[in-house]
Amino acid sequence: MAIPPSLCIEKLKQALDYAEVGQHPVEVHGALVGIICGGVKQENLAWLKPLVELMNDGQPLEPNLQQLISDLYQDTVARLVDFEFGFTLLLPEEEASLSDRVEALALWTQSFLTGIAIIQPELNKASADVREVIKDLADIAQVEFDVGDDEESEVAYEELQEFVRMSAILCYSEFGLDMPLNDTDEHSTFH
Repeated sequence: MAIPPSLCIEKLKQALDYAEVGQHPVEVHGALVGIICGGVKQENLAWLKPLVELMNDGQPLEPNLQQLISDLYQDTVARLVDFEFGFTLLLPEEEASLSDRVEALALWTQSFLTGIAIIQPELNKASADVREVIKDLADIAQVEFDVGDDEESEVAYEELQEFVRMSAILCYSEFGLDMPLNDTDEHSTFH
């Protein structure tokens, strides 16, 4: 059974606060997904250095926080590689106000764009579809937080969230590396 996003966010927030890292959990996940979708090598913790540069000015992470993020990394890659796992954005659930969820989506998107730009500095050479998606994501990252708590706004938020999710998947399909998930195993031997 999957852990609800709200529990993941809370657990990550506690670890970030304990380590005195001034990032919101949605920013960490957005940057992590951007780094993965940008095509970072998926072995030997190659993803960790650019993430630590972004979120902690290159300073090592507290061990518990690093383990939580490493678990989040493994889960995210598994979900991106295998469509059946259902990749999702780590965002607050419906219990949070729509305004808070829109703000979290904008933060996630900003962090995603930063993460992907670090790994793919020449995004202007990507396919036309990816370039257009990146432009649209930049617009979403600037979305206003003044939203009404009505059905129309809720539907618009859901559509934006799905667009961002599918955009990340598109970027992964262009730049991402389908490599083994386990950072420690070498090669499996069959007898």
